[in-house]
Amino acid sequence: MRASIRRLVQEAIALQAIGIGTIAIMSNDTDAYPADSFENMKAFAQEHGFTFPYVIDETQETARSYDAKCTPDFFGFNADDELQYRGRLDAGRINVMPSGRRELYEAMKQIAETGSGPLEQTASMGCSIKWRD
Repeated sequence: MRASIRRLVQEAIALQAIGIGTIAIMSNDTDAYPADSFENMKAFAQEHGFTFPYVIDETQETARSYDAKCTPDFFGFNADDELQYRGRLDAGRINVMPSGRRELYEAMKQIAETGSGPLEQTASMGCSIKWRD
């Protein structure tokens, strides 16, 4: 998530502007990875100007129920809480704003307008989740 954080925050703000909410969920094992502690999460959110909730999944139950694979891993739901998007933020790399499509933004806008996500979705790539034993 660190490599794309600036773009992620920009897209969350753009989605909020059209009435779509965002929540970030951190599921890493904070015992084995104390750098991901709740206190450090709060500082990270403040440093990067999060305008959305950033919560901790201490039991990793949420990540497992969504079959999350990496950070960040994006899930977009319609008004009926049906999963409609499981894809990436965009095609950008590191801290460069891509010249291509804003995949998450476009997918979420489509879902808000039609209730359905795009047929073509590219899986997100990132750091692996630090699972508990």
